[in-house]
Amino acid sequence: MSAPKGWEAIRAEVLARIDRRDWAPGAVIPSEADLAEEFGVARATVNRALRELARQGVVERRRRAGTRVATHPVRKATLDIPVTRLEVEGRGQRYEFRLLERVFAAPPPVVAGRLGLAPGARLWHLRTLHFADGRPYLYEDRWLNPAPLPGRAPPAEAAQISINEWLVRNVAYTFGDISFSAEAAGEAEAAHLGIAPGAALFVIERTTWAGEVPITLVRLAYAPGYRLHTLL
Repeated sequence: MSAPKGWEAIRAEVLARIDRRDWAPGAVIPSEADLAEEFGVARATVNRALRELARQGVVERRRRAGTRVATHPVRKATLDIPVTRLEVEGRGQRYEFRLLERVFAAPPPVVAGRLGLAPGARLWHLRTLHFADGRPYLYEDRWLNPAPLPGRAPPAEAAQISINEWLVRNVAYTFGDISFSAEAAGEAEAAHLGIAPGAALFVIERTTWAGEVPITLVRLAYAPGYRLHTLL
């Protein structure tokens, strides 16, 4: 067959094969490398097509387990990684941030395990406090793998626009996972956010990956009153 052109055409072809039951619900489809060879395109083009199908709930993607046709396709909420500055300014508020810590250190075992790294690996640990109209808005605790970074370290620019914004602009990810929870504020979070220990916080934990390479694990603790808005 003639090769599809662009990720949109590959997405359409994969969807057509699923609709024809060439790949039944629950079946593992060919790997990105195999599809790229079949269609005569770069693997990144196939990856983009499959990511879009995963966002639509047509396929399910698992690290090291491949891509599987969804057994019960569903519509999914759209969740992008937000730039905190734009989030605050979109509320009509003045944005500031303060970098509290930047060290190169061995992470706790639970962090290394979440990122699939061997014991003894060293990561950048960055803690940032974001403000809206001068009041604490978000406390960010991030472990960052140097491997996918230009120069293997956050550049000086990251101190000017926050590591959150720098990563969104400069380091592409292929997939990740995210969790949401309501948690009681620990002493450190309470002190930085100016609230009482034990106060209820909305917490997001997120990991991102570039292929098999982990990028970051970040914990975001929002001050009381935060609301998450997304699309269906």
